[in-house]
Amino acid sequence: MGMNGKSSILLIYTGGTIGMKEDPASQTLRPFDFSQIMSEAPELGKFAMRIDSETFDPLIDSSDVEPSLWQRLARLISERYDEYDGFVILHGTDTMAYSASALSFMLEGLGKPVIFTGSQLPIGRPRTDGRENLISSVEIAASRDADGHATVPEVCIFFNDTLMRGNRATKVNATAFGAFASPNCPPLAEAGISIRYNRSVIRKFTGNDSDLRIHTGLDTRVSVLKLHPGLTPQIARHVICDPGIRAVILETYGSGNAISKPWFTDILREASDAGKILVNVTQCLAGEVDMTLYATGKALADCGVISGSDMTTEATLSKLFHLMGRGLPAEEIKTLVGVSLRGEISK
Repeated sequence: MGMNGKSSILLIYTGGTIGMKEDPASQTLRPFDFSQIMSEAPELGKFAMRIDSETFDPLIDSSDVEPSLWQRLARLISERYDEYDGFVILHGTDTMAYSASALSFMLEGLGKPVIFTGSQLPIGRPRTDGRENLISSVEIAASRDADGHATVPEVCIFFNDTLMRGNRATKVNATAFGAFASPNCPPLAEAGISIRYNRSVIRKFTGNDSDLRIHTGLDTRVSVLKLHPGLTPQIARHVICDPGIRAVILETYGSGNAISKPWFTDILREASDAGKILVNVTQCLAGEVDMTLYATGKALADCGVISGSDMTTEATLSKLFHLMGRGLPAEEIKTLVGVSLRGEISK
């Protein structure tokens, strides 16, 4: 907090539709100067707070986001942590849920808001959703409770009037303003005439500002296999047993059911015996994996597959990157997959 009690927010522009402008010659969208975003949202000037900005150069189309971006963001937040009350990250929508999930694990002991937002339409367009998303995100990032603590000390995504826990969100719509959903966790806040915070869902921060620790080690040797009728043994073996892979996320049917044919369970057992970490998540948007319900689920457990409970694929992937990147032994990682580290699981 500034000397005069004013909040200070750091806006980090990584890229994405929110800061695009139409190139008259080619009719395609290209990024434009961040200072113009501020001029497109003059409402920001009405807040009694300091808003500074950092722009990544070059800007990144979120389809091209790689873990190196997450490492840069984690380092930047860590370096500027004492200067600001909250952080707003402008990011493309396509991989925003991956980035928000990853940051939630990489920032341990986070006591300040880190809010990802963006837009489906560029901020210069008359009907843009970017202005609303940006203004509300800044207000939430600066919000403090009666004791002066951050109202939402979490990594979040704010989109279309809704604040979601970052590691619970997933992109569900490519063209509507409601791009994201959080199927297994209620919203942390909803922005109507006022911003209503759902305090029973928001994680409490009991530490000190000096508690922030960043984990930038990421081990990305994870593959994802989406089960489907007609899956061949060759493809399954290639994705699950490749020697360059340490962990496999199985996107299974319903409550965690998979192919029960011996060729499939044999491949899983072989991979498990080779020390690979196999995690079961559901293809369904909502609900959770329960491997005790049906025989096919139980067969997976017998092959060494562990339950991802109600985690999203995005959260599971970044959690594995993080846990493996910390150099933990496989058995410990298997245990921690089922433990809620940052509110990513409902138990």
